[in-house]
Order: sequence, then C-alpha cells, then structure tokens
Amino acid sequence: MCDDYGIISQASPHTIKKFELIEKYVVTWAQKLLNNHYCERLIFIDCMSNSGEYRDKSGNCVWGTPVRAAKVLRDAAGQYPNKKIDLYFNDISSERISHLQSIIPFEKDNFRIHLSVGDGNEMLKRISQSLFNMSATHYLLVYDPYEANIDWGAIMPFLNKWGEVIINHMVSDSIRAIKMAKSQVAISKYERTYLTSIEQLIPYGSNRETYEERVEKIIHLLHRNKERSYFVSAFPFFNSKNAIVYNLIHCTNNIAGFRLYKETAWRTFGGKSSTKNTHGSENQYLLDFDNTGWGTKSYIDESCYYVKDIAEYLQRVFDGKNDVCLEDMWAALDSHPVFPSTGFRRQIKSELKRNYGAKEARGKMSFANRGIF
Repeated sequence: MCDDYGIISQASPHTIKKFELIEKYVVTWAQKLLNNHYCERLIFIDCMSNSGEYRDKSGNCVWGTPVRAAKVLRDAAGQYPNKKIDLYFNDISSERISHLQSIIPFEKDNFRIHLSVGDGNEMLKRISQSLFNMSATHYLLVYDPYEANIDWGAIMPFLNKWGEVIINHMVSDSIRAIKMAKSQVAISKYERTYLTSIEQLIPYGSNRETYEERVEKIIHLLHRNKERSYFVSAFPFFNSKNAIVYNLIHCTNNIAGFRLYKETAWRTFGGKSSTKNTHGSENQYLLDFDNTGWGTKSYIDESCYYVKDIAEYLQRVFDGKNDVCLEDMWAALDSHPVFPSTGFRRQIKSELKRNYGAKEARGKMSFANRGIF
C-alpha cells in the first residue's frame, strides 16, 4: 500500500517505463564519457526528484530515477576511481528528501550526493554558474515536473553549455486544462510553459502535436549558438487506455548523445518508438492511390513507429538508387528526430530486402524503384 503522507506513491506502468529509459540512458551515457580522457567529472541533476521510492499496482517496490541513477553512477565511480561524479537531488518536500536520503547509496571519495529542499527551478538557477565553471565536466539534467509547468529561465543555461537535458513535457495537462484555465495562477503557468499568451494557446485545443511543436521550437530558440547543430528528440508515453500522458524530450549539442538516446528509447520500448499499444495495426496495409504502380502501403502511426517504418523512410529517401553506401543510409537516420541510426541496423536491412526488394553487396545497398515519393 502507498503511504498516507505522499512520500511513497503509486507508479503507473508508463511511469515505470520512464524510469527504465532514463536509467538505461544513464548507464551508457556515463560509460561513454568516463571512457574519454577529456571528461574528468560527471554531474547528474534531478531537480524534482520525489522520494525515490514508489509502488506498482501490485504493491511491489519500484525505485525512481534518483535511486536508479545513484546506483548506476556509484558503480561507475568504482570503475573509474580517478573521475569524479556528483549528483544533485532536490524536492519541494523535506519528508521526501529525508526518505530519499535513507535509501540512496553511500558516498565515496569520488562519488558525492547533494540533497536540497525547495523549488527545483530556484535550485537550478542557484547552482548553474558554479557547475559551468568546472573544467572537463559533463552534466545530465532531468527536469520532471508533475504538470505542464516549465520555467525556461531555469533550464536555458543548461541548454547552452556542453551537456544534456531531459525534459518531461506533461502534454496531457495542457490538452485537458488549458481551455478551462480561469485562475491567474493556472493561466500564468501555461503562458510560462509555452511562452505565449493564453489567448493564443486556447485555439490549440486538444491538438497535442501543436503543443509538442511549440515546446521544441522554444528549445531551439533558446539555444543561442545558431552556428552549431542542436539535437532534440521526443518520445511519447501513453497510459493503459492509450491516451498520451507526456513526452520525454532529450536535448544535446552532441550527435553521439542524440544517437544514443534514440537507440535507448527504442530498446526500452521493445523495438518501437513509444509505449502505445497499436493492437496489431502496424501490420496492416492500405490501398495507395497516390503512387501508380505501387498499390499498397503499410499503415503508419506517427505516435508509435516500428522498424518497418524506418525501412519505408529509407526506401523513400533512396528509391531507385544503386550502390548506396550503408554509412550513407545510417547518416540519413542521424538527423531524424525519432528513428535510430544505431542498434537496429540488421533488422532495418532485413526489412528493406524482404518488403522492398533491396539488394546488399559489399557494404552497399541497391534500392528497387518503387515510385514512392
């Protein structure tokens, strides 16, 4: 049973899946950076950490993000004794932080945990400058509010330094409540999150794509160095009723981190791009009246892509081209905000051969001319 004081709450399956995704990403993120001589310190920040402990619907204990990250990074600290790892955990509730303190791993010489109680946004503003003055330091910030309530002023410094940010955009809150927002507190929250007036937001209605596009546009606008590429990837999470709950958005300057997050998300979701249950519709084919000579096309759900959709995308890009280097194929996926360019290469090639008649030879792929535009 969950307690009566809000310290240990129930975690739904999609929330547990979120914990898993962040944990798996932290594992590979830390190993890649600690293996490089230019990284001397890692910093992990969860500014809205909760108590670190939850229960699933059966009453079993489920560890939250801070506990999972702390265990992973403490192990990493043991493997790299000459590297330093600092973790910053904060929550508005002193009771939750006290509970978190009782269940996280012990510190060691090169592994430190900093706990604080208060507004997570204020915590970020307070520590940002001191963190950025550290040399050879890489950070990962997890920004996970319980509703659509984003303080871009707190996040912006982290979007403009050499590190990575994961933002939980609680789009379900906006879909449900913006049109009914009456109090100044609620109106201000949404205006701050989307950096626009409530009058401009109300026409968005229940169109989640519009809210998602707005947040991603804000991220790119706040990234100041326009001469350098900035990579943003967003993956939706659905509840058991197949309703959207939130998007977990990853932001980075580093193409390697972008590749890694996309691959980690697809692996976490079991070879697809979200927690949505498509009930087998991904295997359906539709009549296609737009392309002469190609009478059917597979059904595509943009809320939940499969490997077959990656193959169809590549077929469209390279339709009819011969001897395409495999590296050029993977490079075409590098810039895609959802499709991974690593981790699923064998499956992608098999799909291209089986369903599109592609031929592979000597590190190259020849694509049949299917008339897909």
